[in-house]
Amino acid sequence: MKNLVKIPALIVSAMLVSFTPTPHSTLSHQGFNFHEKKNAIKWKSTELDLGSIEQNKPASIEFEFVNSGEVAIIITNVQAGCGCTATSYSKEPIAPGQSSKITATYNAANKGTFLKTVTVTSSAEPTPRVLTFKGTVI
Repeated sequence: MKNLVKIPALIVSAMLVSFTPTPHSTLSHQGFNFHEKKNAIKWKSTELDLGSIEQNKPASIEFEFVNSGEVAIIITNVQAGCGCTATSYSKEPIAPGQSSKITATYNAANKGTFLKTVTVTSSAEPTPRVLTFKGTVI
């Protein structure tokens, strides 16, 4: 009998906790609509076409972005899709309204067309962002 009384009490307690706003949330005037401060990143472009580039002359590509959110964001990892591309980026937090960039340097060793990727993990997006660049080595 005691267990039957405990179960409804646990359910009510869980419901109360689930409707309690977190310290970073605000309650909307429309009822139970909670809004947390948003992380957001706005990319100038996620796909770049380099056109024709010279063989054996490394090409630097810059993917620019702005922190369009309400809190600082951090780029936690940048991974090139192959060993022919090196990357660099700021490890410092990017404040709201600030811009930054991911730089990829492609070693254009082989003639022909190419399509390369750079994967960016950040605190602003729930899944990694894949950036691409393409062109032709002449």
